[in-house]
Amino acid sequence: MGRRTAWWRVAVVGIVLGAVAGAPGSPGFAASASPSTSPPASPSTSASPSSSATASSYAFAEDAPSVTGAADTADAEILEPGTTYRSSLPSDGKVYYRLRLDGTSTVYVAATAVPPTDVAVTPTEGVRVSVQDADGRSCSAADTASIGAGRSPRPLTVWGARQLSPSRSLCQGAGTYYVVVERVLRTESTPGDWDLELAPVLEPRLRKAGSTSAPEAWDSATPSPPAGTAVRVRGGGGFGSSTALEQGVWRDDVRPGQTLFYEVPVDWGQQVYATADLSSASGGGAGGGFVPGGVNLALYNPVRGLVDATSISYNGSQKSGALAALPPVGYDNRYAVSDRVNGMRFAGAYYLVVHLAARVGEEFGDGPFGLVLRVRVKGEATAGPGYAGQSEPSGIFQVGLLGRSSGAAGQADSSGGDGGGSGGDAGMKLVAVGGIGAGTVVLVVLGVWVVVGRRRAAGV
Repeated sequence: MGRRTAWWRVAVVGIVLGAVAGAPGSPGFAASASPSTSPPASPSTSASPSSSATASSYAFAEDAPSVTGAADTADAEILEPGTTYRSSLPSDGKVYYRLRLDGTSTVYVAATAVPPTDVAVTPTEGVRVSVQDADGRSCSAADTASIGAGRSPRPLTVWGARQLSPSRSLCQGAGTYYVVVERVLRTESTPGDWDLELAPVLEPRLRKAGSTSAPEAWDSATPSPPAGTAVRVRGGGGFGSSTALEQGVWRDDVRPGQTLFYEVPVDWGQQVYATADLSSASGGGAGGGFVPGGVNLALYNPVRGLVDATSISYNGSQKSGALAALPPVGYDNRYAVSDRVNGMRFAGAYYLVVHLAARVGEEFGDGPFGLVLRVRVKGEATAGPGYAGQSEPSGIFQVGLLGRSSGAAGQADSSGGDGGGSGGDAGMKLVAVGGIGAGTVVLVVLGVWVVVGRRRAAGV
């Protein structure tokens, strides 16, 4: 009996330790990338095999199902909001995907096209996306992104939408819609497919209709960038693996041809500001050169729509670039004409994306080059607009530990809708979930231990 009891205790201790080992901060806890004080390592270049002949510079979403873009609408495959897909974009022609939409929700579709890393590209070539109804009418203006002055293969992200609005007459009903993606201005580009990631998102309607005009005034003054000692981080290789940052100063390394992804939680009523500082070259390469558009800094909203971008030429000396002043996050911003205003239309993770042109390596060596990001989030979080349903993916328009009601601050939303949340570290979600999971296992095991011990003491 005594030996069997001792064996049982050893087994329980092993199970408990195993559960605790799965808690955040332990070697067994598989967490997403987060700020770290240890030296950064080079991000992964790809999470899965590339569909193009050469390697991809982008980390695609893990376990993303593959879809094939059809040459016409009759064969278009279905995209479900909330699921991220992997596909490819041919050199010629348009590709089509199908959406089945209700008449009460707004749907966004972001397309990230990724040229192979070792092909020649021109400044004007790029990618375009639009959402069309069953009669071929565009639901919004087509969005286009191009390579730019850096002439460097890099991920290009564009977004289309079917937006419900009382001021619109087209694309307002339930039915079949199509996502149309194509290459543009490719007359001098290298033939061959580009990899493609598609991310459809559903935004539910509001519980109560509000204003349909953009705010007339907001604080457009640019605050001073944060100062202090930079904290080491490692940028992600794609939207799905982006590194969570808060307000502060962050230090990373970037190599020529590399694109790094970071995400910053910005709540309703808050403003985000960011600058990127690239260090001077430490030697190597031909030297004495000049690379137009050598550094690109861009900000994307939670559905991967471009809000603002700046391009910085590089001549080997330290350079700095800043995003323009942006309005506080507000639902009514969507009614503004300016992309910088209407892109700030919902709370959630905003993505900072930094690309260092491959030509920098030809002129100044392979690096790595020091990168410092200065991020400021200004203003107190406010209550969200109050959604009537659930977003897809769930929680995409929430910020904070476990999300917060879009009605009263700090209260759970009984309707299951998305809304605002208090500012906080996105990594704390992992801590909470992991801690709760480990604690539950410990309590269950101890309970079984007590019951078994009593039964054996009673001779059962």
